[in-house]
Amino acid sequence: MKQQLLLPLLGIVCVVGSQAAHAQGVTTSAIKGLALDAKGEPLPGATVLAVHLPTGTKYGVSTRDNGQFDLLNLRIGGPYEITISFVGYETVVERNVQLALGKTYETRAVLREGSGQQLDEVVVRGNRDGQINPDRTGAATNISSTAIRTLPTISRSQEDFTRLTPQASGGGLSFGGRNPLYNNFSLDGSIFNNSFGLDSPTPGGQTNSQPVSLDAIDQIQVSLAPYDVRQGGFSGAGVNAVTKSGTNAFKGTVYTYYRNENLIGRRVEGAEIDNPSLKFNQTGFALGGPIVKNKLFFFVNGEFTRQTDPGQTFRPATSAAEAQAALSGQVSGVSRVLQSDLDAVRARLLSSYGYDPGTYQGFNYRTYSDKLLGKIDWNINANNTFSVRYNYLRSYRQQGPHPIAIAPSSRVPGVNTLQFSNSGYTINNNLNSVVAELNSTFGRGKFSNKAQVSYSAFDDYRELPSSTFFPMIDITQGGTTYTSVGTEQFSANNTLTQHILQLTDNLSYFAGKHILTVGANYERFKFVNGFNLQRYGYQRLELSDFFALTQRGQRGFLDLNAQAAAGGRAPIKQADIDVAQLGVYV
Repeated sequence: MKQQLLLPLLGIVCVVGSQAAHAQGVTTSAIKGLALDAKGEPLPGATVLAVHLPTGTKYGVSTRDNGQFDLLNLRIGGPYEITISFVGYETVVERNVQLALGKTYETRAVLREGSGQQLDEVVVRGNRDGQINPDRTGAATNISSTAIRTLPTISRSQEDFTRLTPQASGGGLSFGGRNPLYNNFSLDGSIFNNSFGLDSPTPGGQTNSQPVSLDAIDQIQVSLAPYDVRQGGFSGAGVNAVTKSGTNAFKGTVYTYYRNENLIGRRVEGAEIDNPSLKFNQTGFALGGPIVKNKLFFFVNGEFTRQTDPGQTFRPATSAAEAQAALSGQVSGVSRVLQSDLDAVRARLLSSYGYDPGTYQGFNYRTYSDKLLGKIDWNINANNTFSVRYNYLRSYRQQGPHPIAIAPSSRVPGVNTLQFSNSGYTINNNLNSVVAELNSTFGRGKFSNKAQVSYSAFDDYRELPSSTFFPMIDITQGGTTYTSVGTEQFSANNTLTQHILQLTDNLSYFAGKHILTVGANYERFKFVNGFNLQRYGYQRLELSDFFALTQRGQRGFLDLNAQAAAGGRAPIKQADIDVAQLGVYV
């Protein structure tokens, strides 16, 4: 059965004097300022030039009749050199200016009459992007490239840095007490959420993978309740990351991280504990530089992660006495589940049903992640800059059956229960994403335009460890889960593909002390979701009842979907969802 939903949504947001758009992330910075003469009178027509020194990128404009100027859509970071000149006046230069993501740097220069020579210093008054700034658009935390480079991180994830936000909790994913699924994550201004809303809020979360390497991130901004309409579509926080770009200097890194159980502490509150075996290795590289100096730049990054964890850290008891000792806490690392019972369960499944549930000890779960990113920046001319970025993720993670859903008690391996290896599954999270952005200035500096288009394809699906399918059976002992066998009940044909297209354009006009922005944002989401609960059947019974079964089908190991299908297996079910929304704002 195919279900389709088309929901076009038209939203019109009117905000005068703002720099605008709906549900998108900010990728640039801005500079605003005032040029005065020695008497404090404005200097209209003064030439302003801001140069991003690492790339030679130039942004120019003339001051308006009131001496003010604005430079929008500037490359983040720096250092910048700002030069303000006027015929018959000494030129003023401000150096070592750093621009933060989504923020406006404010400067004020006083030019004195003279020969037109350049001064070594500049007189700057006013707020230099401080906390009390009329251009701030709400509470925000900016994480600079220096912080990302120098602060400690174990997981090498954005969450280690977003937790610096005072309102953050839950490991840096929850803000203001909201569920992480209510956040809006963006990368280089494009949507980077798990938009369908399953499990992790970001791509790769189900496989414990980061969608982009930390070494590819330049700056991060976390915004809460902003009134800048360029940021929206969330009730938690807007988390926006911008990737690095190449410069006129070739720069590269090569790195590797390794961790095993011997590098993890063994004492907790004075007690000695045994660490399970662990092998973790992450290797990566980054390289950026010029293709054409001052004109065309590249940046590439790759990161590859491999991790191996034991499938179960507890072993079965070899006797009833040892099982009792495990329950009473007299021994550690031992389950109440008897090895003889597990052997008997496997033997019965093989002899009576021809099904092999796998092994119950000595197996491992693997985590795999490969991610690549490439970016090109092009200074087309003095009025136009263009960038395009592509990133890729291939990841999977092997794990056991769902720990609690539709279960008599927890299935997590431990003192009470042990699992067979074929009752688990492999989750795959794959991603391809591309975004292109064009920033332009025209009309003698009176107009500034930012156009962006992005497309992302997410492919999440599950794989089963055995090609032989069998009903999921929770075998209990005393009403508590003892072991589980069979095909994981939530994983048959469990797939989710997401295709997201985003088009955005913002046109800004500088009029006196005001900036008028007109823009539009279009988003298209296409989802295909397959979920066939208990397709191969489910049963729950006591250990003694399991062994009491004498023939196939006595307890009705049924495919629940097949019960509604005439004469056999029900068709695979999936839902097709198509959503479009358009926002227009002034």
